[in-house]
Amino acid sequence: MIKIYSENLNTREEIFSVKETKKDVSKIVSEIIETVKKSGDKALFEYNKKFDKADTTSLRVSNEEIEEAYNSADSEFIKTLTLAKKNIERYHLQQKRQGFYLDDGEGAIVGQKIIPIERAGIYVPGGTACYPSTVLMDSVPAIVAGCERVVMVSPPNSEGKINPSILVSAKIAGVSEIYKVGGAQAIAALAYGTESIPKVDKIVGPGNAFVAEAKKQVFGVVSIDMIAGPSEILVVADNKNRPCDIAADLLSQAEHDKMASAVLVTDDMDFAIAVSSELEKQIPMLERAEIARASIDDNGKIIVTNDLDGAIDVANAIAPEHLELCLDEPFKYLEKVKHAGSVFLGRYCPEAVGDYLAGANHTLPTSGTARFSSALSVDDFIKKTQYVYYDKNALSKVADKIDYFAKKEGLTAHAKSATIRFKDDNE
Repeated sequence: MIKIYSENLNTREEIFSVKETKKDVSKIVSEIIETVKKSGDKALFEYNKKFDKADTTSLRVSNEEIEEAYNSADSEFIKTLTLAKKNIERYHLQQKRQGFYLDDGEGAIVGQKIIPIERAGIYVPGGTACYPSTVLMDSVPAIVAGCERVVMVSPPNSEGKINPSILVSAKIAGVSEIYKVGGAQAIAALAYGTESIPKVDKIVGPGNAFVAEAKKQVFGVVSIDMIAGPSEILVVADNKNRPCDIAADLLSQAEHDKMASAVLVTDDMDFAIAVSSELEKQIPMLERAEIARASIDDNGKIIVTNDLDGAIDVANAIAPEHLELCLDEPFKYLEKVKHAGSVFLGRYCPEAVGDYLAGANHTLPTSGTARFSSALSVDDFIKKTQYVYYDKNALSKVADKIDYFAKKEGLTAHAKSATIRFKDDNE
């Protein structure tokens, strides 16, 4: 049963006191990465057989396989994915940046170019954790950014095939370069390249502990999006909500993972008790009841504050991945939110709206990292290159100041590089 607290819990450590029993996978991952670096495709075929029981003869998914999956898909599934893609694309198009060019009119120009990264790598989990929505969320921003090549990897099943839902989503997103490999070995292949799989510049996408550790170890060779922790939701709600609605919202994250955290913050104790009771009714009806049960019992909490402003204070202290404001005038409270991955406003906006159809990205910072990081976006797939131009007149006006500043730092070559241009060859 979910725990109810009436005292002030104002730190993330107090709220999300998740009992983690992680085993150290760093050594195993390190060995996998080194093997892939050394043996390339050969290692990937062997790991496919070892970890996924897949006897693959080629790594790249053929166009025929993609078309077969698409032609066999339910028409409603295709319509839904197409609508989601449209909304995601529309949202992310608003994030496209423009460069700038500043000319002082006296010979000095400074500016910035926006350049897409050339190769983006998308990791998509397979097996029981099949999320075609993640295909859209991770690949559409890369395509909108203008990446020349978007490379997707996903583990094959025992028949050596990628889950058809993933292939359908990839086709709708506009991704056709897909490889049959998963786990740490897929991350290594994207980071270092093999005979079949190109080396990329950035790797994004969720995965298990081995994938997360591999991303951590290859960071620096390539860029990564984030190291994602267990999913989490914090709902701020008053007693005008129906308890059944709020309970369902909490369970939408609890069913992800036994380590997931679901927290309700309210200003009404009777409402808190009613939501707790509703959770007990709904959990047995879920397909993933065992997972949701463990999440709610171990990591679920209801916190009762004196008022709704206090509830927002708790939310800011936690910096949750998902924050629901199930309140009247939610935009008023939005102004007070400082730290959250994504915010869902009003009584008819469950977090699932963002997971699938609204268009905002669902790849979000977890574990309190919303204090300093953001949702996956077009910005993740661009570089900002600055440039500077000074003509002779412009440099002559500031050469002495550069000389002075550089000498203050003991960098006489810096100083000379600015002044030497105005000295005779014989000086």
